[in-house]
Amino acid sequence: MKTTNQLITIQNTQIAIIQNDGTDYISLTDMLKAKDGSFFIEHWLRNRNTVEFLSIWERIYNPNFNYVEFDVIKSQAGLNSFKISVKEWSEKTNAIGLIAKTGRYGGTYAHSDIDQCRI
Repeated sequence: MKTTNQLITIQNTQIAIIQNDGTDYISLTDMLKAKDGSFFIEHWLRNRNTVEFLSIWERIYNPNFNYVEFDVIKSQAGLNSFKISVKEWSEKTNAIGLIAKTGRYGGTYAHSDIDQCRI
């Protein structure tokens, strides 16, 4: 996975954009920090509609998406006890639309298509 980084400023807030294999991913973490905090990403992923949206995107763009594991996640999504991180989502389903990155420019990044859905 080859990545390059850049920063953009939107309404006085710096937001990181990484380019992964020629595709732009925008930092959801930076966007949410400017608003209310990164914990909203985990709440967003708990929502059944979010999980279904992400699976549709993955089915279109990711031939290696793990449908079997997705079905397990889908059956639990929306329940009060359901909780999944971006890292878990990516590892379990082989997802490519969301990236959890550590270190400098670390955080949660979404493919530019997914970012358009507005968390």
